[in-house]
Amino acid sequence: MDSLISCCGLDCSKCHLYKNMCEGCNACHGKVFHAPKGLACPIYECAVNKNGFESCTNCKDLPCLIWKNTRDPSLSDKEFENSILQRIKVLKND
Repeated sequence: MDSLISCCGLDCSKCHLYKNMCEGCNACHGKVFHAPKGLACPIYECAVNKNGFESCTNCKDLPCLIWKNTRDPSLSDKEFENSILQRIKVLKND
């Protein structure tokens, strides 16, 4: 998997904070700017740290409640659902 694709299918290189506030999910082991200080993003924590996956790709629960609860508040319901579908597509194509 491309090192700039996070375990949840986001492309870190497309984020406006990449190389500014964040080096990307994989580079910082999920301890991204939006996660509670010192903790990994809940999705990274589950997929990588807890289950030992490289990504959520092979998880039988994809997308799970953790995905649905880890939401960008700037997105509308429709945009958020589209984001989930796009991230799954990225993960399944890698």
